[in-house]
Amino acid sequence: MGRALLRLAALRDDVAVVAAASLSGAPVAEAGDVPVFAAAALGDAPEFDVVIDFSLPDAFDDLLAHCVTHGRALLSGTTGLSAAQHAALALAAERIPVMWASNFSAGVAVLAELVRLASAALPGWDADIVEAHHTHKKDAPSGTALTLGAAVEAGRGSPPHYASLRAGDIVGEHTVQLSGAGERLELVHRATHRDIFARGALEAALRLAQLGPGRHDYGALLLADSRR
Repeated sequence: MGRALLRLAALRDDVAVVAAASLSGAPVAEAGDVPVFAAAALGDAPEFDVVIDFSLPDAFDDLLAHCVTHGRALLSGTTGLSAAQHAALALAAERIPVMWASNFSAGVAVLAELVRLASAALPGWDADIVEAHHTHKKDAPSGTALTLGAAVEAGRGSPPHYASLRAGDIVGEHTVQLSGAGERLELVHRATHRDIFARGALEAALRLAQLGPGRHDYGALLLADSRR
């Protein structure tokens, strides 16, 4: 993901990458002339507006601490965070803008908001989530399916049922199905290229850098923009 972010950011006029970070600080070809720092040595990094983090839980603590110390925003798509790390993120949100998501596709971000609204409007209906990914994906249900499931539960107060498929080279497909007597509502997202996640993260970071302290949601921001 870091390589995709560097590649796509270089094609934009509204984004300037001032530094890259990794756990080891090893050079990255896609970084070009951008300096690469070890996560624990970010004190030497130049000034910035927002950190986009798709690293590992081992690097997360240093990145979060650096953002809090400098009063800068943190956008993170790192999965596998511990309960303590999520708690630290919530505490940091009292001082800086933060955004965490298991999936930074713009379509999935909006889908989660739509699922929450639909589930709240149809609380008595059956709710099921079917997700499909490539054969090499090990976790099931996917992190995105669980995020959508949390949206279902936030809307109606109870979780959905899950079904997972692993086949071929499917990038990612998620269907949220709400079923009532004589009718069925399906909300579907299909990913066809992994660049969508990096592209969505860049868009989200641009919005996050303009916001005040708090824990912000990408889908809610996109829907808010559409109402203006």
